[in-house]
Amino acid sequence: MAKVKFLLTIAATTLISACSVGPDYVKPTADVPAEFKESDPWKVAQPLDDVDRGAWWRIFNDSRLNELEEQVAVSNQNLIAAEANFRQAKILVRAARSGYFPQVDAGASVTRARSASKSSAGSGNISTNFLLSAEASWELDIWGRVRRSVEASLSGAQASAADLESLRLSAQAELALNYFQLQTVDAQKQMFEATVSSFQQLLDLTKSRYDEGVVSRTDVLMAETQLRTTQVQAMDLGVQRAQLEHAIALLIGKSPAQFSLQPVPRDIIPPRIPSSLPSELLERRPDIAAAERRVAEANAKIGIAKAAYFPSITLSSTAGFAASSFSNWLTWPNRVWSLGTALAQTVFDGGLRSAQVDEAQAVYDATVATYRETVLTGFQEVEDNLATLRILEEETMIQDQAVKASQQAFEITANQYQVGTVAYLNVLVAQTAVLANERTALALAGRRLTASVLLVKALGGGWRQDKQGEVSYNGMTAIK
Repeated sequence: MAKVKFLLTIAATTLISACSVGPDYVKPTADVPAEFKESDPWKVAQPLDDVDRGAWWRIFNDSRLNELEEQVAVSNQNLIAAEANFRQAKILVRAARSGYFPQVDAGASVTRARSASKSSAGSGNISTNFLLSAEASWELDIWGRVRRSVEASLSGAQASAADLESLRLSAQAELALNYFQLQTVDAQKQMFEATVSSFQQLLDLTKSRYDEGVVSRTDVLMAETQLRTTQVQAMDLGVQRAQLEHAIALLIGKSPAQFSLQPVPRDIIPPRIPSSLPSELLERRPDIAAAERRVAEANAKIGIAKAAYFPSITLSSTAGFAASSFSNWLTWPNRVWSLGTALAQTVFDGGLRSAQVDEAQAVYDATVATYRETVLTGFQEVEDNLATLRILEEETMIQDQAVKASQQAFEITANQYQVGTVAYLNVLVAQTAVLANERTALALAGRRLTASVLLVKALGGGWRQDKQGEVSYNGMTAIK
């Protein structure tokens, strides 16, 4: 009993004085601007990856998009794989925490043996041994190896959770991008159909005038060429639409053969994204959170590597019953036990531990650089899309004026052609200008939607729109 008390005293004293070797984690600094160039001053803040990002896609007021986005979280196979990776990371945390506790093994054995005889004439003794025992061993975490392992595993699991959120946000954004590109294609196809109808009317008019001998055969051929060329351009949009539809099917976990989206005409109007936003929006980027958690993981692994310099102390004990006959095997007099402690220290390893510490330090330095690069990339993406939205809005205003002017020019030219004051070439030039300007206007609208989605993604999601149509972020009104 005195030995047990002695060993428990040693263990308690050792645990009280235990410490974790290696550097304690301090979040690295990142070189970020005090404000965004493309907006009013923003307050600089830190990653915040555990905030609900919400159904940000609802700001676009499209019920079909809402339905598709809901399916991404359930059926996207990449998200399912990422969720499994996150569960695996959480299991590794449990495995690391098991090092806090002793390991207990139990077993029973029956052996029958014959000993060598003492004389050439005699035979050896045959004996049977019965053994039932339980063994416990516990490596004391004096130098914090287990604690650093748990710290590293926990940081890795948190990084995995952020990776899952990052992949979910990316999948949602990719679906929205493909959906709006498909809508843009549908709008362009609708525009081409109207243009083809107009060109057909002009061709009929030109044939009629040719039959009357007013115009030459050249005008008819020019009108027909213009019509056929426009029909081909309209048909070519089908290739892009099919590919976009197939991409959407893949994102929601369906086979392209099982999915289709019928064209639904609607005006492509991007939501009004605030031009003045608080910089804590950048906190919500899950990729920044994941990069920062990997820095913490790498820091903990430095401590694990340094703990190898110190000796390991293990407490062990065995208790059970041993006998030579089954009848008195489990009786009190046949009990056996042992208590002990062991100390092990690597005396020479040829520089292995030093190399492992240096490797861990190098990995840490690399993760710090990756974290800082991720932060800077986040700021760049926000700046890019803020600038894109600002410039495209200005372009759209001018392009709308160009569309109106080209339409008016075509109407005047068409009337002049009908009365015979201008040649068909003038009509051809005017109608081509209308087609080009209308197509450019639709492309600008699509690019504005794309930039809106990419800005939401760059800020980590979280946009929502209230009943009055006012866009806000995380419950906070963002429009002044």
